[in-house]
Amino acid sequence: MSSPHLLTPEGKLADAKDLLGLPRIVVLCGSTRFMTEMNEADVRETMAGKIVVKPGFDLKSSHGLRSGPVETEALKARLGALHRAKIRLADEVLIVGDYIGDSTRAEVAYARSLGKPLRFTHPEVDPDV
Repeated sequence: MSSPHLLTPEGKLADAKDLLGLPRIVVLCGSTRFMTEMNEADVRETMAGKIVVKPGFDLKSSHGLRSGPVETEALKARLGALHRAKIRLADEVLIVGDYIGDSTRAEVAYARSLGKPLRFTHPEVDPDV
């Protein structure tokens, strides 16, 4: 009698997405200064038949969701964790913009550590090239 094949959580997720017949999921990453480019990438990827996830908003805009530096840092940490979850969910990662800061660089490293395929709207900014 053979032992059952043990799947990782990522393997189980991939199998579930296959069983459900879900399209590929792409997560958009990059500085929120490129929100316009992210919206354009969202349209292109959606037109290509992909499910798109991206940052919901940027912390640089005024929106009343924070009231001071302590709240802003706490919100930034929660949003960072949420975005890493989006990277785990995705089948591929698209880095948007012609600049990569520390946060995006960390997202690229995280995606690569998970073995996620990466694409860049501006390949010259790939930190590993």
